[in-house]
Amino acid sequence: MKLTFTQAALGATLLAASMLAPAQDKSARISDGIVKIGVLTDINGPFMDNVGKGSIVATEIAIEEFKGKVLGYPIQMVTADHQNKADVASTRVREWFDRDQVDAVTELGNSAVALAAMKLAQDKGRISIVTGAGAVRISSEDCTPNNLHWVYDTYSLAKVGTQSVVKNGAKTWYYLTADYAFGHSLENDGKRFIEAAGGQVLGSSRYPFPGNDFASYIIKAQGSKANAVAIATAGLDLQNAIKQGKEFGLASGGQKTVAMLMSIMDVHGVGLKDAGGMLFAESFYWDLDDTSRAFSRKFFERTKRMPTALQAGQYSATLNYLKAIEKAKSDDVADVMKAIKSMPIQDAFAKNGKVRADGKMIHDMYLVRVKTPKESQAAWDYYTVLETVPGEQAFHSPAESKCPLLKP
Repeated sequence: MKLTFTQAALGATLLAASMLAPAQDKSARISDGIVKIGVLTDINGPFMDNVGKGSIVATEIAIEEFKGKVLGYPIQMVTADHQNKADVASTRVREWFDRDQVDAVTELGNSAVALAAMKLAQDKGRISIVTGAGAVRISSEDCTPNNLHWVYDTYSLAKVGTQSVVKNGAKTWYYLTADYAFGHSLENDGKRFIEAAGGQVLGSSRYPFPGNDFASYIIKAQGSKANAVAIATAGLDLQNAIKQGKEFGLASGGQKTVAMLMSIMDVHGVGLKDAGGMLFAESFYWDLDDTSRAFSRKFFERTKRMPTALQAGQYSATLNYLKAIEKAKSDDVADVMKAIKSMPIQDAFAKNGKVRADGKMIHDMYLVRVKTPKESQAAWDYYTVLETVPGEQAFHSPAESKCPLLKP
């Protein structure tokens, strides 16, 4: 098998690091003498800039910070492209568990993919760590004892990203929504919080995902006369919808464009000229503090771009998974899950984080505004953080959850 440059570079780095790694802890219980992590991501599809190769790099950085070993045992990473297809994902995850003895599968940047992988991890007695998918059901009605849901969900995005906008005058809304589980969840949660804040959703249009021509949907949104047009999709689809909305005059007609999920790479792709002034919920910004800047510099050195929240979250999830193995002195699923749920989560990505019984990692979220070209002082200087929302307020409460793990 031919190694990619990234895999070869990681191998060389880990070989050098292994010289400094501690000797094996003979009291530790590490299955097969190796901790193996599978990163299943979208390498060539519509989400590739938000996750993809950047999530692989983020995983590498976390492994390197452990010098390639945990408790003296080697850490290995395998990667694959799920192509945004649940059946492709299931086949690869099954191979990883049955043939390659992968201990944890992670990233899973598509809700259908994540749900399929979670079920297999539960059936096979392994761990799944969802960092790239946001359907609430992942840590609600479809929760499993073996799963962690790390970065965000549609509840937190909708709550943080809509209520302040309603309070600032956008009382009526229209949705342009991707017609699959994640898009539906974004729209449904958004409607709930818009109405709770005193607003009203006048209508919605659902388009077949993925798509690139949003003209007819934008015309319907204009015809609604809504104060705000919410775009409930992600990646390249989101960027195209924002650009086409600008061309059709949404902003000039007095309608706010609100992204229900936007990343720094989406802002970069759209450009500050078109994206400047947009408000949305974020879970990470590279320029937030010293720790976020330190990780982001490492990431930038390898990718020549700043990390998205999902990529920073992938780093955090990998790092804390390895810390949990170290704490438990075991890679057994029950031991690791017990350890990680007892640990404070505080790193370059997560502020004031903790993992609940349902596997949901609760952490601070942010309401951000995209800077205009005149406001931006340097490359990647894209956000103004308007509000920090504590995790207990941003995410659904245990009482709202349908996860049986939270029931007495």
